Amino acid sequence: MSMQSLYLTVPLAPLAGALLAGLFGRWIGRAGAHVATIAGVAVSLLASIAVFLDVLEGNTFNGTVYTWLVAGDVSLEVGFLIDSLTAVMMLVVTSVSLMVHVYTIGYMHDDPGYQRFFAYISLFTFSMLMLVMSNNFLQLFFGWEAVGLVSYLLIGFWFKRPTAIYANLKAFLVNRVGDFGFLLGIGLVLAWFGTLDYQAVFERAPQLRDATIALLPGVEWSLITVTCILLFVGAMGKSAQFPLHVWLPDSMEGPTPISALIHAATMVTAGIFMVARMSPLFELSDTALSVVLVTGSITALFMGLLGIVQNDIKRVVAYSTLSQLGYMTVALGASAYSVAIFHLMTHAFFKALLFLAAGSVIIGMHHNQDIRWMGGVRRYMPITWITSLVGSLALIGTPFLSGFYSKDSIIVAVGEAQVAGAGFASFAVIAGVFVTAFYSFRMYFLVFHGQERYHLKPADEHADHHDPHGHDGKPHESPWVVTLPLAALAVPSVVIGWIALEPMVLGRFFDGAIHVDPAHGAMAYLRDHLHDPLSMALHGFATPPFWLALAGVVLAWYLYLHRPDLPERIAARLSTAYSVLAAKYWIDEVYAYVFRDGSRALGRLFWRVGDVRLIDGLMVNGSAWLVGQAARLSRRLQSGYLYTYAFTMLIGVLGLLVMWLVRSRTGF
Repeated sequence: MSMQSLYLTVPLAPLAGALLAGLFGRWIGRAGAHVATIAGVAVSLLASIAVFLDVLEGNTFNGTVYTWLVAGDVSLEVGFLIDSLTAVMMLVVTSVSLMVHVYTIGYMHDDPGYQRFFAYISLFTFSMLMLVMSNNFLQLFFGWEAVGLVSYLLIGFWFKRPTAIYANLKAFLVNRVGDFGFLLGIGLVLAWFGTLDYQAVFERAPQLRDATIALLPGVEWSLITVTCILLFVGAMGKSAQFPLHVWLPDSMEGPTPISALIHAATMVTAGIFMVARMSPLFELSDTALSVVLVTGSITALFMGLLGIVQNDIKRVVAYSTLSQLGYMTVALGASAYSVAIFHLMTHAFFKALLFLAAGSVIIGMHHNQDIRWMGGVRRYMPITWITSLVGSLALIGTPFLSGFYSKDSIIVAVGEAQVAGAGFASFAVIAGVFVTAFYSFRMYFLVFHGQERYHLKPADEHADHHDPHGHDGKPHESPWVVTLPLAALAVPSVVIGWIALEPMVLGRFFDGAIHVDPAHGAMAYLRDHLHDPLSMALHGFATPPFWLALAGVVLAWYLYLHRPDLPERIAARLSTAYSVLAAKYWIDEVYAYVFRDGSRALGRLFWRVGDVRLIDGLMVNGSAWLVGQAARLSRRLQSGYLYTYAFTMLIGVLGLLVMWLVRSRTGF
């Protein structure tokens, strides 16, 4: 098989599985649906591994698969760009997707939408692969919108729940806001560059570095800056950056497998990937990099703080995802694109592990998702417990685990950033280390250790999953199709950082795929001051991030195991701060007041002024009144007397004579 055929196999194999499960699920049955989709994703993973090995040998590809449309000088095509950046994303998407597919067999065991769910997640895998493999903005936008559509379907998978319908509509609308900016950015690219092909755009970009456009009369803005910021608005929506982050926590209404696949490992990282791919453009604008840096900093710190007060196990992990996406965005703003992709990869594994472990806990706890009603689960669910511990340790950046290498690399890189906002960003990512450790181990201790509290709360009829294994009153370990993916994801959560540090951060693995201006020296500093994984990990024990993480773990242990009476007293004492966090900074309320209520008020204004007064009142009723008045006047002329009509004719003739005389004398 040629490499071009292998490239086609990667996205088309999951698409074939999705079509089989979606269109023929009734005939092939539940087993047929999961066999077809898992086989498709497995083939895609094997093909991705082959492509990755080929890229390691120095072979890349940038070509057209077929031409979709030609309009004048513009050719709209479907094509693939296969380089080191694409190869890494292909491996992440297909490997995590395969684990989620296997996990779904146990998690959705008795769900009536079993075949439909497999069709959706396999279709999502196809869409994400088309996004990351694209070599032009048209195909990028196709994949971008396709993952948004499938995300909408998956978040609202249980469509009989009002909360699920609200959540998927919210996700769809918020992403449309980001996608509008994204589409405007692509429009500027087409208007000024005359092409949508990445390579052609990147080659011409330096020539337009000083080009300006007038967004307002008399106010000139840098073309590159405006284009990059608009593209980043798309990333803010898809990658849930402040203030377009509000959809992701609510999306936990969907089944847990899609939380792992979409909201931890793949779709939410699409924005990170896109900015890294657009590095030749972003490197031309320090203003755009500052916007990226500050946005990521706010998300990393303030979204992490919200995780402290959450009690739903999935929402804690969701706010953790928001915070970690902020870390990746900060790395992009510091021009450390390689580090952002490195953290994207490590985070995909340990966060997918944490989401799937949360789902396993939900299964074992008979629908309960409230961590306040758990405790002591470790003795009943040993595999879930140990894999959750591995994921939590990786998340907080424990030396030697994968999260340590990527997170510490980000902290070091941000310290060397020179763009505006770097000082605040450095504070945010360092403070975020303590916050991350605290909320992560708050959840861990409340779920797996301490007093057993699960018997105090009855099963929740609105819980995430319909437990197929009965209710015996005690937690139980999940079936092997659930625990096997946990074990499989735990392995890269431990070792992938050690393996990938040198090529991806210290080496030149992304040369040719990512461009960094020499004036932005964060990556050069990393290569000069970081060394092999062993020495970096050993040195990590002496750095502030390690001690901050340790302090967060110790504080969580003290408050939730040693003195469980203190958290409520502290919350009462700090009631204002607690209220702010519990209300999620009132951002949802502001949006509801400004956009929802504002739209209704504007609609009422248009109705009263435009519809009632202008259209109905003036145009419809007003024209009828005018006709009536004219008829009323003309009716008086119809007297029925002959002398009246004769008099009117004489007056008319007299008027005509006067007009003729005036015209003959004056010429008018």
